[in-house]
Amino acid sequence: MIVAVFTVQVFYFYVVDNVYSDMVRRELKEITDYAADTVANLYFLANSTDTNSLLEKTLRLPLDVGGSSFSLEITKDQSNYAQKVKAVVQGKSWLSVTSWLPPGLLLDPKSETIQSSGKTVVAGCQRVPSKIYVWIAYKV
Repeated sequence: MIVAVFTVQVFYFYVVDNVYSDMVRRELKEITDYAADTVANLYFLANSTDTNSLLEKTLRLPLDVGGSSFSLEITKDQSNYAQKVKAVVQGKSWLSVTSWLPPGLLLDPKSETIQSSGKTVVAGCQRVPSKIYVWIAYKV
């Protein structure tokens, strides 16, 4: 009987942890999809004109996910091309998700890793003669 009680507790905590992880990943996926879609939309707007342009949009991000803070960043390859938007729960690096960006976008040096907080965050896109730069940063 004692062994059965301990076994049930172990399986209970295992199931609860899996449900929590799944919920957090779904919330993070919504956040990364939102940020990546915003960057992609800004890119399509900037690319639809012949003029050099600078576009920014304020992102509405939650303060936490599953009771924990998170970070959000645009990752790049070796050539400084933006590849995807990545979100990670602080202190739990195995809880991370990504959303892909359109190809051909350069990551602007002013792009930051955003920590969930009450600060205003913007996604931006800038078209210069032959290149388009994107970023996520705190609004100054």
